[in-house]
Amino acid sequence: MPADVRLEKNADRSDRVAGYVTAGGASKRFGSDKALVEFGGRTLLSRMCELVQHATGSVRVVAPRGRYADRGVLIAEDRWPDEGPLGGIITALLASEDSGSKREWNLIVSCDMPFLTREWLEYLCMRALASDAEVVVPQSAYGLEPLCACWRTAAAAPLRAAFDENVRKVTEAMKRLRMEVLDEAHWKRFDSAGRLFWNMNTPQDYESALRTWRTGQT
Repeated sequence: MPADVRLEKNADRSDRVAGYVTAGGASKRFGSDKALVEFGGRTLLSRMCELVQHATGSVRVVAPRGRYADRGVLIAEDRWPDEGPLGGIITALLASEDSGSKREWNLIVSCDMPFLTREWLEYLCMRALASDAEVVVPQSAYGLEPLCACWRTAAAAPLRAAFDENVRKVTEAMKRLRMEVLDEAHWKRFDSAGRLFWNMNTPQDYESALRTWRTGQT
């Protein structure tokens, strides 16, 4: 582990990093709300909230008004429902900006990534705290993974400007930010099987993830 990251290992991340789980999508390809499907004996939403809570000391769910009112979670109401994940990311950053907490970083993850681990998310946060970038994002064989990244609160303004110009693709909006990209040399130690960023868009993806989970091939 790099020396600059070791320095932050025992720091109180809760003072500097806010945690968010985005769950604002319509799950059209899935056919039902994928955040509420069971995985490992609990809903994906509950699982992801616990991981983010452990990594940052706090967690809020970015979702449309009323969607998870009965789930006992804190909600950051999605300011642009049905406009895609970029709107959810900006919503999270604005929520931190408006909260007065002074947290400079935000761990934002999608609700549908069942193989994320607490250790990886803690490492990602520590990298962010040692970085002068505006977003710290992993890169897998499929490209950048912006739905499991750390975003500086101050990035809200340039991202909002891109959004207002009708940019909806997260990776396109990210081009306006200073990026630190973490390749597999960083995340492979947490995921030798290459499943860390596996997300579930269809029922078939869900069944495949369940089979992998049940056979212990994580």
